[in-house]
Amino acid sequence: MALVSAADPQTSSVSSTSRYCRYHVFLSFRGQDTRKTFTDHLYTALVKAGFRTFRDDDEVERGEGIKPELQKAIKHSRTYVIVFSKNYASSKWCLDELVMILERKRLSADHVVLPVFYDVDPSDLRKQKGSLAEAFARHQKTQPSNKVKEWREALAEVADLAGMVLQNQADGHESKFINKIVQVIGQKLRRRPLSVPHIMIGMHSRVNKLNLWLQDESDDVGILVIYGMSGIGKTTIAKSVYNSNFGRFEGSSFLENIKEVSQPPNGLVQLQTQLLHDILNGRKMKISSVSEGLTEIEDAISSKRVLLVLDDVDHMDQLDAVFQMKDQFYPGSKIIITTRHARLLRAHQVTKVHKVETLHYKDSLELFSWHAFGQDHPVEGYIEYSQKIVDHCGGLPLALKVLGSSMYLGDSIDVWKSALEKLEANPNGEILNKLRVSYDSLQDDHDRNLFLHIACFFIGKDKDYIVNILNECDFYTIFGIENLIDRCLVIIDGLDKVWMHDQIRGMGREIVRLESKKPWKRSRVLRHKDSFKILAEKNVRNMSYMNTYRCFFL
Repeated sequence: MALVSAADPQTSSVSSTSRYCRYHVFLSFRGQDTRKTFTDHLYTALVKAGFRTFRDDDEVERGEGIKPELQKAIKHSRTYVIVFSKNYASSKWCLDELVMILERKRLSADHVVLPVFYDVDPSDLRKQKGSLAEAFARHQKTQPSNKVKEWREALAEVADLAGMVLQNQADGHESKFINKIVQVIGQKLRRRPLSVPHIMIGMHSRVNKLNLWLQDESDDVGILVIYGMSGIGKTTIAKSVYNSNFGRFEGSSFLENIKEVSQPPNGLVQLQTQLLHDILNGRKMKISSVSEGLTEIEDAISSKRVLLVLDDVDHMDQLDAVFQMKDQFYPGSKIIITTRHARLLRAHQVTKVHKVETLHYKDSLELFSWHAFGQDHPVEGYIEYSQKIVDHCGGLPLALKVLGSSMYLGDSIDVWKSALEKLEANPNGEILNKLRVSYDSLQDDHDRNLFLHIACFFIGKDKDYIVNILNECDFYTIFGIENLIDRCLVIIDGLDKVWMHDQIRGMGREIVRLESKKPWKRSRVLRHKDSFKILAEKNVRNMSYMNTYRCFFL
């Protein structure tokens, strides 16, 4: 069976950190200040609320560095509550903890830091005055200058995070303050990162570009469209971008597979209910109609900065409500849309469009190798046929993953050769079913038949040549080709020739082959030997089928 290594150099940091969470909360505090008072009460409240919480109960003075068990606890925690007391900065171990916590936070939005200002003000940390100034005066005499600089920068950074101040939020009432902290932690823990593939070859540069757009700090309500053919990685990219950024927003929602979810009765209401549940941090609301849902959503999105992802949008009515509400979104909110239907968005204003292209050959071979061999290159002896299978996939991530996982290390080269020959004759069923979604979504039989004609007979032909022939067969070819381009099923190159991805072409021809086991009963005859066989038999009954379907012969 194919192996996948856990040491993939391009593994998403978000997915790796989210797979293992030993603690919900890591408590950082100055023991001599709050261990037996505020922090003890906070710890008890967190545990009572069901959160696995780590605190260091060791009263013994630590050594020169952070203890290994503390390092592990920081690494395997999802949220960090840092209790800032007057003497917090006097402890070099607390400052080292703070530096490590902020390093973990920078890895992904999945790590949440909640500063709690117990008897200090955020401005004290930012300006490092009062008791902090005294503490750093002592550190300056005993610690390396680069270490002190690192601590100062960490304190300034955490002071700018959204935190909780005892005097501001509970008027000094510690019990109320602790209850509010527990509520905030609960809200943050409900916002979990989405599952993304362990192996992300070729995706990181694309994700990074989109992250820059999301992190521009502008007050504009931005709309990003990610589009491309089926199996190209649109949803994976959108999920990775969402995971890297949802913690920057007050509310977030990823509505997956909208095309399918919206189809059943009340499907749009179901999507609205999920959206409200997500951005209201788990609060349940009952919606009876789409119009009622719109009213509730407008109220929710007008008061907080949100990140909304609409995945696999296929129809205009799925978008209309969102764009009608654009002016209601709180400044700085962002909307990401994934679709196979490029023209769907032309009537609306978007701020950025990202077309997802196929992978380059080097990345394709690496992605296939991880799935087939558990390493970034083919095993000796399998190189030639690995390269041929990669060529067959045409840079489509879906095909590379499916075929890589289906090949077995240890099978003879003859088996690999036979598998490739079978693929060239009959596409893989799993890939076919996922690619066929685009074909099935075409609006009518006219466009479906036009697609099948091009897939079977006109790849690489001049557009005008195709139009002249098929217009004579009662097709509205120019309009139909535009619809196919819109669905990412065909492309027109710079020389005005019509092409489609090899996997899409294979899907179209397989649809024809599956019409019947008997070639003369299919709508089109593709193979030379089938054509000659039908003609050689001179079977009038067979020829009548051919006339009925206007078969073409290659």
